[in-house]
Amino acid sequence: MIETYPDANTLADVAALAIEAELAAALRTHGRASLVATGGRSPGPVFDRLAASGDVDWGRVVVTLSDERCVEPTDLASNAKLVRERLLSGKAAKAHLLPLWPAPDPAALAALQPFDVVMLGMGEDGHIASLIPGDPGLEAGMTGSDLTRPVPAGLGKPPVARITLTLPALMNARAIFLLIAGEVKRGVVERALAGEDLPVGRLVSQSKAQLRIFWTPDGG
Repeated sequence: MIETYPDANTLADVAALAIEAELAAALRTHGRASLVATGGRSPGPVFDRLAASGDVDWGRVVVTLSDERCVEPTDLASNAKLVRERLLSGKAAKAHLLPLWPAPDPAALAALQPFDVVMLGMGEDGHIASLIPGDPGLEAGMTGSDLTRPVPAGLGKPPVARITLTLPALMNARAIFLLIAGEVKRGVVERALAGEDLPVGRLVSQSKAQLRIFWTPDGG
């Protein structure tokens, strides 16, 4: 179930092509497409490749985020800043960004569902988006009916307040791509596949959405 690639560049090439194909298919079938982007290190090179892609009509694509840190949009910790600088440039500059902070638009988010593509990374604690072990409200984020939920400060790196899509919202998707790197994170996913109850474990055990796991030993 885990697709292995020799280095980060190869992983980024394959992931970008797969995402392009899903977005192009969505545009053909229903005239618009939605992409849930994520923060962290792994997606940056994928964003670079997507930004240069002429195979997607980006003007008909809406991009939102799996989660966001409650910081200024110019802050280095802002996921929206990463997306603006590395994805919404070049040919992809025509895509529309629907931010989650300071105020998500529930109606606009709901209109994007089912998401055509969801990109996710994972922490060494098994968290995805900002569904973080140790959060007293984690179970609400894993099972609740809301599209988003706030996450209190003190969790994650950096330990700032956040907003995240819930697991049911993330799984309401046509395709999910999980990008991981390094032996430690592969071990976490293998434990999840074996049944350990981690946020990523709930994701890999679901059958609602097509899921592909991309892994490279390069970095992490």
